[in-house]
Amino acid sequence: MRFTREHLRKFTPAQIIVFYYFLAIAISYLLLNLPGVYIPGVEVRFIDSLFTAVSAVSVTGLSSISIGETYTPFGISMLMLVLQFGGIGIMSIGTFFWLLIKKRIGMRERQLIMTENNQTSLSGLVYLIREIVKIIFLIELVGGLIFTFYIMRFYDTFSEAFLHGLFMAVSATTNAGFDLTGSSLMPYFNDYFIQTATMILIILGAIGFPVLIEVKSFLSKHDRHFRFSLFTKITTTMFGVLLVIGAVAIFVLESMHSFKGMAWHEKIFVSLFHSVSSRSAGLTTFDVTEFSEATDIVISSLMFIGASPSSVGGGIRTTTLAIAILFLINFAKGNEVIHIFHRQIKLIDVFRSYAVILLAGLMVMIALLILLITEPTLPVVALLFEITSAFGTCGMSLGITGDLSITGKIIIMVLMFVGRVGLISFLFTLGGKTNKPHYHFPKERVIIG
Repeated sequence: MRFTREHLRKFTPAQIIVFYYFLAIAISYLLLNLPGVYIPGVEVRFIDSLFTAVSAVSVTGLSSISIGETYTPFGISMLMLVLQFGGIGIMSIGTFFWLLIKKRIGMRERQLIMTENNQTSLSGLVYLIREIVKIIFLIELVGGLIFTFYIMRFYDTFSEAFLHGLFMAVSATTNAGFDLTGSSLMPYFNDYFIQTATMILIILGAIGFPVLIEVKSFLSKHDRHFRFSLFTKITTTMFGVLLVIGAVAIFVLESMHSFKGMAWHEKIFVSLFHSVSSRSAGLTTFDVTEFSEATDIVISSLMFIGASPSSVGGGIRTTTLAIAILFLINFAKGNEVIHIFHRQIKLIDVFRSYAVILLAGLMVMIALLILLITEPTLPVVALLFEITSAFGTCGMSLGITGDLSITGKIIIMVLMFVGRVGLISFLFTLGGKTNKPHYHFPKERVIIG
């Protein structure tokens, strides 16, 4: 133990976070292979079991096996436990247990919490973690009870209904996208109550933990002078804009395609639900294989963008895209600084945004090239859909996950892992410790464009 601690101190917080997530995958694999986890007679290959563990820790939801036909109630409970670690975060869950046993949170632990939650300050981190865990658990419990009492008529016992209802709530809130039906939420195609409740849970999980905490503070204090942070304003605005754009695009593209013969309210709910779900959740109420390739590209783009920072989702994140767009707008106007909501964006955040977008684009392209070689019989659009779904930790699929080769599944697992850890942490992991130069070279202009 002393040997491990001494060596961990030499790593950066980002590198330690990545190490902890690797450790979480190993523990999750063991939990999902405990005696009594699998239904008697069901056998799962090592690669498929590992794939499920990675998918659960990264709260992606892609799976090469049927969850409902593979796991016992005990196994489903273990899967929900893993989803908590993946959704809320390894350091967040660990810190919460440290607080329960009244363990002192040291400076090193605070640095790890700050890195995992994309924070820029060490102050208030313990309060942040306490509020994150309390809010998420409360949302899951309330959502689970609502689902339980609503679907109880379909089950013989309350315990069975509660297990399924709680799993639905946890899967939606953590944006995991796992389901017990084998066909996602398609059995609830005409059940707008289930769809609306699920969309609310998905949004609460993907909007960003700091946003939920600020809203809670606003509602509890009733302070008319309460000021929301710039992060909350940018996040909610971009999240709402993407939600509307996605829903309108799906509605328009599919109205003359797979939506033919559907009622207007069915078209609206299918479009809205899949715009919400494609941000990170991956749950579906409609057979996405019937969508046109144009819609597949739209959904792939939404999955690539993903959810908000410091949330349960992956992707490049909403604020990254927002800052990149704001920079382009201001650059076109000839402005040297970016102003939004009476605040100025720091230049380092612009650098980070474009670094994330560039690296994410390269990863997706490289992954696509590899899969085109290893999976020559699968359509290009389906492969791109699967790649962006993994990177955005979404879990939506065109049905090719089980058909992937071992190499293909490994590539998807890597994308799920990077998508959950975050590209900033991944970049810092590769780069090591930050070194500030003690000197500067002369500056010189370079012709661009």
